[in-house]
Amino acid sequence: MLLIGSHVSFNPEQLLSSVKEAISYNANTFMFYTGAPTNTIRKEINPELLKQAQELMNKNGIDISNVICHAPYIINLANNKDPDKWQFSINFLRQEIERCQELGIKTIVLHPGSAVAISKEEGIKNIINALDKILPFSQGVTIALETMAGKGSECGSNIQEITQIINGVSDNQYLGVCLDTCHLNDAGYDMSKFDEFLNEFKKYISVDKIKCVHINDSKNVQSSHKDRHANIGFGTIGFDNILKIVHHPTLIKIPKILETPYIGENDEDKNRIYPPYKFEINMLKNQQFDADILNKIREYYK
Repeated sequence: MLLIGSHVSFNPEQLLSSVKEAISYNANTFMFYTGAPTNTIRKEINPELLKQAQELMNKNGIDISNVICHAPYIINLANNKDPDKWQFSINFLRQEIERCQELGIKTIVLHPGSAVAISKEEGIKNIINALDKILPFSQGVTIALETMAGKGSECGSNIQEITQIINGVSDNQYLGVCLDTCHLNDAGYDMSKFDEFLNEFKKYISVDKIKCVHINDSKNVQSSHKDRHANIGFGTIGFDNILKIVHHPTLIKIPKILETPYIGENDEDKNRIYPPYKFEINMLKNQQFDADILNKIREYYK
């Protein structure tokens, strides 16, 4: 069974809102932030809303072990130039893991971090040291390091850097990987040769470490290091290449999460933007590209 879903909102009814939105897209998995990704404001988990979310998931065949949380962007484990900010990132990620534990979520995706004003080598050492302080408290929640596009001083933009982090951590039992197709393309990997990428990956890291795949086309050419997502089939990766990744037998049990742009978000009227996920999920399930899908999405939500 194809495990396919998208990023969804956690508001206003916390996980219940997330489940309702996922179901509206005909998804059987989803990803969410437990609060805004750019600030520290968090509401306590409401046990009644959580219970309703769990019941709705059970009713609609969504296994919570396939549901993904994403850590907020403000966490940066790579830079310790300001020790207080570095410790804040450690503490805040611990808090997010605790929220995952409370919600019953087993995987949290993390951007490894950016080595601002220091070398990448130092940044990777900082990430390892931070994870050594965090992972003993994970209690069954796996941190999945996301493969990055390589913007600026981003760490984790190639297999070797991800490997260095995983192997450097004292106990990496609850440390995994989240592949992002747009990021991989922009980092320099050819997504039309995904088997070659997986073979290289397997030389360094067990495929069992892959806990999530972000499915995105890219607005950029390979090796651009820009990280700009495109809708499925409308970017440089292309529908056929993405389709092969989505249905790849090695990834059959791995949740695939769409993070593609809302339709119309670049238009002048910002009040008329629409989520593409219901249509993109259907297209990937049917394995048939629809060149008119963007117009159909606009018509559907009018």
